[in-house]
This record gives sequence, C-alpha cells and structure tokens, in this order.
Amino acid sequence: MTRLNTPGQTQLRKERVFLTGFMGSGKSTIGPILANTIGYEFVDLDRSIEEVEKESVSMIFRDHGEEYFRSRERTMLAKACGMMHVVVALGGGTLADEQNLQLVHASGVLVYLKLSREQVFLRLRRRNDRPLLSGPDGMPLDDKQLHKRIEDLYEAREPLYATADLTVQTDESRLGVTVDALVHRLTPLMD
Repeated sequence: MTRLNTPGQTQLRKERVFLTGFMGSGKSTIGPILANTIGYEFVDLDRSIEEVEKESVSMIFRDHGEEYFRSRERTMLAKACGMMHVVVALGGGTLADEQNLQLVHASGVLVYLKLSREQVFLRLRRRNDRPLLSGPDGMPLDDKQLHKRIEDLYEAREPLYATADLTVQTDESRLGVTVDALVHRLTPLMD
C-alpha cells in the first residue's frame, strides 16, 4: 500500500522504517534487532522523549499530562523523520495524531506489529509503567478494568495501525522468526 508517486519521494521513504502497534507488541524489542539486521540505526520514540525530559513516560504523564507528552512526541517524531537509514519504534498512540500519521506515511515504510487483544492483556497485566493502563490515581487496574481499557484503546487505534504498508503478526512467533519474516517482507519495499 505505497502512497507515493514520485521516484524521489519513494526513494526517501526507503530510508526510514516505522514500527507501530499496541503496547506490548514488540516494537522496542524487535526494532533494534531489525535495525541491526538491515544496517540501520534504531530510535525508540518513547526512550528519546525520556532522555530529553529526564523522566519516564509515566512521570511525564503524571507531572505534565498527556497533551504535553504528545507535543514532545510530535517534536521527536519530526526529528526522526529527518534521519536516514533508521528504524523508529513509535509509541502505541503516536498515530492517533493526524499530523503524525501523515508525516509517517510521507516519510517512511510503516510496519504494524499486530498482537491480539488477549496477548496484549497477558503481556501487560503485570506492568505498571504504562500510564494509559493505570487508574486516575496511578494505581494498576484490576483485570476487568484492564480488559476494558485495552478493548477501548484497541478499538480506537486498530484502524490507524491498519493503514500500515505491511502487517506482521507477533502473537506466537519466536523473536527470530518474526524478524526474519519482517526482513523478508520489507526487502521488496526497500529495493
């Protein structure tokens, strides 16, 4: 699903691979391995924000709010779009901003690391570092609340993830198999 018409734009898109998907889908784990395999640098958007802000994403949400975080995210994404030969792990909500969505599609190849809702729940139920999966008091949600929150976020984000140039299922595959499949499917888009 390539969206570009001019040869110059198509060539520039090949310089960047963006990984999207729900929290826990493996963007931060698969990203550096993929980057190393294809000889690109790796940038994790959330980690980049944390380095600049000198605090965790959870603390940024708590101390400054989601709107502030999303503003920082737009800035860091714009910087990443200026880089060449890079794999960028996007945050789970990065594409919810229309400007970000358009920038990603214009700047690189978008890969959706797809994870079932149940696998999201299993991977995230013991995590306390995801601000959107905590209650208003910052406390972890119980299983029922967590299922509902994941369902709501998944419903809102899935259509955005589905605009990707390619989709790779990450539910049951071993890491190496997933990366191999991803490299194999990316190669024709990068040539």
